[in-house]
Amino acid sequence: MRVCLLASGSKGNAIFVESDGVRLLIDAGLSAREIARRLALIDVCPDSLSAILVSHEHTDHGRGVGPMARRHGLAVFMQRETFEAMPRLGVLSQLNHFRCGETLEIGAIRVETFSLTHDVAQCGFVICSEEGRVGIATDLGIATRLVSQRLRQCRVLIIESNHDELMLRDGPYPWVLKQRVKSQHGHLSNEASAALLEQLLWPGLEAVFLAHLSETNNCPALAESIARRVLDAETPCEPRLVVGTQDEPSACFIT
Repeated sequence: MRVCLLASGSKGNAIFVESDGVRLLIDAGLSAREIARRLALIDVCPDSLSAILVSHEHTDHGRGVGPMARRHGLAVFMQRETFEAMPRLGVLSQLNHFRCGETLEIGAIRVETFSLTHDVAQCGFVICSEEGRVGIATDLGIATRLVSQRLRQCRVLIIESNHDELMLRDGPYPWVLKQRVKSQHGHLSNEASAALLEQLLWPGLEAVFLAHLSETNNCPALAESIARRVLDAETPCEPRLVVGTQDEPSACFIT
């Protein structure tokens, strides 16, 4: 199993997951050229990818979907609502629609999909194989009971830790945008992310990636310290903690 945040933040997001011989790109929020460059940094050829999964329509998650799919002959999986909200995708010869809540079969793995509370049709993923479960939940305003249920017993977690509440309150964003970010259809704060993480600790958890940090309303050291507070308490596991960055791939989880 290999897991890497190729890019994570407000400007572009892409995740690489490999398990049981299947290689997935979850979101493609950078140019196809840049995604290929970052894949090369972890010794992955874009042509070897099995599919692209698209969580939602926002540009920082979908900018490179069409070019990546056409250039490298990749299957694309997304909700119909997401497809209809992305009119500039171009022709996708291997387009597969799904409804959030369905389970996808891609090669030897299953991908469980579940809904997240965002301001568009947004989907989380749990990638399941003989090697374990990888849970992915970013771009969500609140961690609902459904989210915590779906993310249980994952070997690797990728969860949003978008903003510090005080930095957002006192920062430069206009009031309307601040209200959107902290709403139930916005993004998880560091504290909310830590509260979710606390519910998901179990002996089999080996790695936690903190994702989608705001460059304006957060800082990596702060997000890490709040998550570390949960992990340093008396817990049944000692997972590796990785903070995603915008400008380069994060350290890979490899086993």
